[in-house]
Amino acid sequence: MSAASSPFDWKIRVYYEDTDTGGVVFYANYLKFFERARTEWLRSFGFQQQHLAETTGAIFVVKNTSVDYISPSRLDDELRLTVVVEKLRNASIEFVQEAWRLPSGNGGAGDNREATLLARGRITVVCVDAASFRPQPIPAELLSCIKAAS
Repeated sequence: MSAASSPFDWKIRVYYEDTDTGGVVFYANYLKFFERARTEWLRSFGFQQQHLAETTGAIFVVKNTSVDYISPSRLDDELRLTVVVEKLRNASIEFVQEAWRLPSGNGGAGDNREATLLARGRITVVCVDAASFRPQPIPAELLSCIKAAS
């Protein structure tokens, strides 16, 4: 499957621990944010990583990442992370993920400020056997859920 799915959204707040000495989000933390969003995306289908590993022997490992950094984010910013399945294969998933800073206003009437794109990443994960780390097919039930959401 190569058609992109609808975006999954997940919100987080930037904490002090996420920032560097310049007061902006440390670039590598976007990979952590993207990982958390993918975990929540998986949970949205009713699957938890630990349960998958225990019941099917399947775990997901990151094969490749590429991130473009567009604008900085700072302490206390509220971010919206998106997860889109770009390509779904038998044993791998290619995601496009974005981090957006949400407007700091109260969102009430007349607040027409827009979100700001901060980073865009392309992440490929591979389903592997937890014991051997050899590729294995994505569990059928999960694969069906991903396909149905696309």
